[in-house]
Amino acid sequence: MKYAYIIGSNAFVVPSPVVNYLDHGEEKEFLRINSIYHDLPPTAEKSVLNVSFNIKDSNGSPISVTDNNAGSSSTFSIEKERNSVKVSRLDGSTIIHIHQLDDDSAMSLEHNITAELEVNTPVAAIRIFGDFVLGDLHINAENEKFFINRNGYANSVLPGKNQLKFAEEGVLL
Repeated sequence: MKYAYIIGSNAFVVPSPVVNYLDHGEEKEFLRINSIYHDLPPTAEKSVLNVSFNIKDSNGSPISVTDNNAGSSSTFSIEKERNSVKVSRLDGSTIIHIHQLDDDSAMSLEHNITAELEVNTPVAAIRIFGDFVLGDLHINAENEKFFINRNGYANSVLPGKNQLKFAEEGVLL
């Protein structure tokens, strides 16, 4: 199965439900897609996007979510829907939002992204927004921008045969 990770105006299509990062040469897990949401008939068992991740907010406070659930914390809130998990500061600003796009939304993205989705037919298109830290990497992802530290990425669509990884050098596939 392939997953399309849409970050800013970029898409990375890889065969892994796991996204890693390099921290001083050591590979660490950032995000794991445990299960994806499927639009099922009302009589079927409900499915949800289920994720686990470990990040820090921009102040360096650790945030760990396992199977869409966070330990008790007074520094952030978590909102769960069938196709998304969003962690926010108490003031409402987003730390990270992981959202599985439905087929219509995915196919209404920029042409360079939809062309790659048509060729690679991923099982899910996962959009990642936020402003968070992975080791020494500051990740900032919004609608049109994606930064790893001060390095920006725009309008790239890359298929890969391995896991998606973030590193000081940039995005590795």
